Amino acid sequence: MESAEHINQDWKDKVSNHAQIGGIETSVLDNGAGRGTRIAWINTGAGLRFKVLIDRAMDIADAFYNQHSLAWLSHGGITYPQPFADKGIDWLRTFGGGLLTTCGLTHVGGPESDSFGDRGLHGLISNTPAEIVSIIQPDVRAGKLEMSITGIIRETKPFGPSLELRRTISATLGQPGIRIHDEVINKGNTPSPHMLLYHFNFGWPLADEGTDILWRGKWHPRHGEENARIFKEGKDFKKCPAPLDDHLGSGEEVALVDIEADIFGDSVCGLYNEKIGLAVGLKFKKEQLPWMANWQHWGKGEYVTGLEPSTHPLSGQAKAREDKTLIFIQPEETKVYDLELNVVTDKEAIDEFVLNVNVA
Repeated sequence: MESAEHINQDWKDKVSNHAQIGGIETSVLDNGAGRGTRIAWINTGAGLRFKVLIDRAMDIADAFYNQHSLAWLSHGGITYPQPFADKGIDWLRTFGGGLLTTCGLTHVGGPESDSFGDRGLHGLISNTPAEIVSIIQPDVRAGKLEMSITGIIRETKPFGPSLELRRTISATLGQPGIRIHDEVINKGNTPSPHMLLYHFNFGWPLADEGTDILWRGKWHPRHGEENARIFKEGKDFKKCPAPLDDHLGSGEEVALVDIEADIFGDSVCGLYNEKIGLAVGLKFKKEQLPWMANWQHWGKGEYVTGLEPSTHPLSGQAKAREDKTLIFIQPEETKVYDLELNVVTDKEAIDEFVLNVNVA
């Protein structure tokens, strides 16, 4: 899935400073619940710009293509990291939405307790600051158009588990795309449980009445067919509806998708809003992330759909242990994850993207 938009690259001998076109700018928020949070604005110079939350596991908050917001932002927005928001559903109090919230690294799913410990909703990692190890700016005069920010986020305590997420977020000047390269390394001396989910959250105007939700694969409602109202055979659950009264408050539904892959092993999903001529495609490796959740919450004033590639079908550590699907990372072992998000506006490229998803 290639994005079709390219910036006019006729900048030779006309630009003194790459920031005139795009690049990475770091700063610190100084007001509200996010006060003190380090951020990095990344501008691709091709209409796509997005805010990386350095102090929130290098997750991505706001994301815009030209005037159009791509991401859903919660009422609370960005909050300062709260490392002990790991009991029950406390995670929701710090959930700003945003284009990406990372869940894991040892547990994904609802709160649970067993002989191995207590685990809160979606784990610890998104409330953990990163140590930045490099920022590489584009150098337009040298023809180097790549830019990247790399950081290390640690989920660790004495006696273990001790996992390290080394995350690189990169982009190319002149292309409206985001690349995420994650390496999860076990720095401890015993095997560690491992679960990971990428909670991508899309909102208005990309997600709007009539927007197509694009994915393909075998699916089932998370809480069983008897409790499903949206994810039922024969229902058109791949079109965003108008806000729903039964989604006021905590109304929501989730489908768990055994997502299909193409001949290259890539799984592709996304959204397409024909009204504004804008599509967003998300690509990842089926071998690395075999599952995807489609979260739909169409509340009035809280209107969002999530596409969430993951290592497990939102099962939680206890269930994954029981059915023997829980991943264990051995000491010094590394698990690698690569994802790519592209904005597509060229009609021919959109048609090709939609076709690719539907015949994957």
